[in-house]
This record gives sequence, structure tokens and C-alpha cells, in this order.
Amino acid sequence: MSGFLDSVRCSECIDWSEKRNTIASVAAGVLFFTGWWIIIDAAVKYPKAEDLNHSYHACGVIATVAFLMINAVSNGQVRGDSYSEGCLGQTGARIWLFIGFMMAFGSLIASMWILFGGYVVNGGTDVYPGIAVFFQNAFIFFGGLVFKFGRTEDLWQ
Repeated sequence: MSGFLDSVRCSECIDWSEKRNTIASVAAGVLFFTGWWIIIDAAVKYPKAEDLNHSYHACGVIATVAFLMINAVSNGQVRGDSYSEGCLGQTGARIWLFIGFMMAFGSLIASMWILFGGYVVNGGTDVYPGIAVFFQNAFIFFGGLVFKFGRTEDLWQ
């Protein structure tokens, strides 16, 4: 069974190797922006603390700090290729990255707890604030992963 797109060869037309960093950076920025846009929409739609508890915004703030921590160290610093000086050297970079990932996973898990514990289990009629908190953290988390692992550092050297 042949498809009608079998003769199309799009990957040969565009050289993605030089645009990889740009594409990954734009994709990560769009994911990060979308996460914050969703929670801003929920905060505007539900301004009362009974509908959307204002302390739930802490998960997004922690996810943003984790995004910055994860991307503050390069892969070369973690491998020990380009960073040997400083207070802790390669070990410090690995500890920093580990704490950043712990914060990112922690905020994602906390947002799931907020969604299910605060909105789904209670049987409320409107679960959108919980979904907004979860999707905010999910988009920030995946944006951080795309920005960290989607780029290549070969062009920096």
C-alpha cells in the first residue's frame, strides 16, 4: 500500500543542523510562554481564592526557577569537559543540575496533587483551575527539557 506522500523528500531540502539551536530555543520559549499564559488565563477567569487558591501559583514559580537552574549549566560542565575551576567544579555542576531536576519533578508532581486533590476528588463542578495549574507546570517542564537537550553545544566551541 503506497501513500501519496512517498515521493516527497522534505528532509533533503532543508539543512536542519545549523538551525537546531534556533528551533529548540523557539520551541522551548513557546512551551514556557504557553504554560504561563494558561495560568494567567485561569487567574483572570477565577480571581477569587475560593475558585483558584493563590498559593497554587508557587508551583509555577518553582518550575520557573527549576527551568533556569537546569539550563544554567552546560552539558560540558556536567561532563567535566569545560569546567574544572570554582568551588566544587564538575561535582558542583552535577549537584546544581540534580537539584534543578528535583525541583522540576517536584513542581510537576505537586501540580498533579493540586489537580486531583483540590479539584477532581472534591467533586467540584469546575476543574479548569486545577487543569491550568497542571498544564502550566507540564509546559514549563517540557520547555526546560527541550531547551536543555534540544540544543547542541558544538557551535559554541
